[in-house]
Amino acid sequence: MVIAISILVAALVTIALTFGNFAKSHIWRATVTPLASIIGSGFLICGPLLAREFGSGAIAAMALLLLIAYAAGAVLRYNIVHVENHSVSLGFHDRLAWAMRFAQILLAIAYAVSVAYYLKLLAEFLLKPFAGLGSSHTLISNILVTAIIAGFTLLTLSGDLRKVEHAAHASVSVKIGLIAGVLAGLGVWWATSPVIAFTIPSVHATWSGLPLLLGLLITVQGFETSRYLGEHYDQETRVHTMRLAQWISSVIYLAFLALLTPILGPASQAEGVAGIYDVMSLVAPLLGLFVLGAALTSQLSAAIADSIGSGGLLVEVSRRKLSVRAAFFAASALSVAVVWLTDPFEVIALSSRAFAAYYAAQALIAIWVSKRTGAGGGLLRTGFALVGLICLVATLVGAPAES
Repeated sequence: MVIAISILVAALVTIALTFGNFAKSHIWRATVTPLASIIGSGFLICGPLLAREFGSGAIAAMALLLLIAYAAGAVLRYNIVHVENHSVSLGFHDRLAWAMRFAQILLAIAYAVSVAYYLKLLAEFLLKPFAGLGSSHTLISNILVTAIIAGFTLLTLSGDLRKVEHAAHASVSVKIGLIAGVLAGLGVWWATSPVIAFTIPSVHATWSGLPLLLGLLITVQGFETSRYLGEHYDQETRVHTMRLAQWISSVIYLAFLALLTPILGPASQAEGVAGIYDVMSLVAPLLGLFVLGAALTSQLSAAIADSIGSGGLLVEVSRRKLSVRAAFFAASALSVAVVWLTDPFEVIALSSRAFAAYYAAQALIAIWVSKRTGAGGGLLRTGFALVGLICLVATLVGAPAES
């Protein structure tokens, strides 16, 4: 019954998001890009990691992480309107203009690192059914990821990556459908189980868990993509749809953690970043396939988007003095280096630190523009400073999940 409901819900949601009138609307098209970036496999890996660190307080920890991300999103939404309007009048050598270019460089680096993060997770989920790889697991995983990155680079240079990007965007409906199927399956299992056979761990939270929580910031980022869709959507649309994407993703993340509550004990014992595959198999053997499908579609589409974003930002920051070929080679080289120098847990924290640094820079820019233009008072600037401080702390102390 669990699998039947999961398949039915997944099919209905996918069809609705592919062929429904809302799916063709201007608002949904503007929402898809940030939503696709936010909803990677983050909600899948967060469950076991937060259960291990916080016990049944995992959902509260997830809510706090989402709140931090929403606050960073508020800074970006301010900048979409006020920074963009003010930047038109800036000279090339204005210090604020230099700060904005620096922030773009940080984002280009963060995107390059996140490509490694997305693809290392993709490889972990892809290789999860092959438990007998043993000591060669890491080598095979890294070779696989390097080959995918090389493929991205070649497609970009040939001009064909745009077609792949369109296909990745089209897969968002399938991805959300699969996620809906997983949530429905968990809900049915919980509602129909006469007795919960697992022991729910107690709440435990210490200050030592904060670095781990901040090290998971990468799992809820992606909303910043709305900031750079100005060629296609006006400011009001981008502000509204960024907020909408964060609301939808927050509901999905919190619903998943809530439905995972009965099996937090086994979840906390799951091994590796793809451990949720084993946990879902406890509910229903075939539900693991839904998790696998959601993970693969999520990671591949997000990696493609960030690969394009990283190279494109480097070209833009260099004022097109850096060729498209050179920019994508540089971004790909950084991604490959991260792949080989980090393990899956380390790359999660490294990606989180990179994006936290970018959000901290955006908070500084927001304060700067607010003072220059008078758009927002002291209370608002204090809020920006608080967000910037939190992101700075995340940059400095965000820790790997297995530290």
